[in-house]
Amino acid sequence: MALHGRVDLSVPLHRVHSTITCLWGGEGVRDGIRWLVDLEHWMSSVVFARGISAQELAVRMGGDRDAATEPITDAEAWVLGEWYRPGEDGDGVVRVGEQEGWAFALEYGDSTGGDRLAEISQKGIEAVHYVPMQEHPPATVFYARDGVEVCGFGLREEIWRWGREPDLLLPDLISGHVLQPDGKTLVAPETEHYTDAYRRTLGVIEQRFGLSLSPAYLKEARLSAYAVRGTPDMHI
Repeated sequence: MALHGRVDLSVPLHRVHSTITCLWGGEGVRDGIRWLVDLEHWMSSVVFARGISAQELAVRMGGDRDAATEPITDAEAWVLGEWYRPGEDGDGVVRVGEQEGWAFALEYGDSTGGDRLAEISQKGIEAVHYVPMQEHPPATVFYARDGVEVCGFGLREEIWRWGREPDLLLPDLISGHVLQPDGKTLVAPETEHYTDAYRRTLGVIEQRFGLSLSPAYLKEARLSAYAVRGTPDMHI
C-alpha cells in the first residue's frame, strides 16, 4: 500500500531537533507539547509510546506492519480517508515518527488510539494519549503502563481523576500549580481562559514524561502513514 505519483519524497523528515522556529508562536520555542493548545483547527489526537518503535506503535494501533505509505505531510493525510459515515464506523489513519525517546502517532479521522491504549502499553510499555478538544468537552490526557490504564483526567477538570491509580500524577499537578494541596480545588480562577489552564497542565505532563513533538510534524514534515481502521484509500 504505497503512495503513487504526486508526492514529493525528496525531503523525508523522521526526527527534528528539539529547538526550532515554532510555526504558530514565534521564534526559539522549545517543542514540548504545550504549543498544541494553540492549534485551534487541529483536532487530531496524538498517542505517545516509550519502549517501542514508531512502526510497532502503528501495528499496536491496528496497522499492517508491511503497509506503510511513503512519507507524507499532515495536509496529504487529511485526503486519504472517508473519515465519517452516517451510522457506520469511519476510516482511521495514523502518521508515525519518533522524538526525544518516544514514538508518536498522529491520529486522523475515526482512529481509536484511546480505545487501544492499554493494548498499546502491553509488555512494559508506557503510553500517553492526548485528545485536544476545545473548552467543552475538555481536552483529555490518559496514561497507561504495562497493559493497564493507570490514570486520566480532563484538562481544567483535574479534580476528577480516574484509572487504576487515579492520583498518580497528583503531586505533579500540585507542584505545577494546577491543583491546591487538597487535590480537590483548582488553583486557577474561573475567569482564567481555558487555553492558559490547558497549557499549564500540558506543561506538567510534558515535564513528568519528557514528551516533545515538533510543530513541523503538523506542517511540512513527512511521516509514514498507516491505515488503522476502515478502508481508507491510501493514495494521494
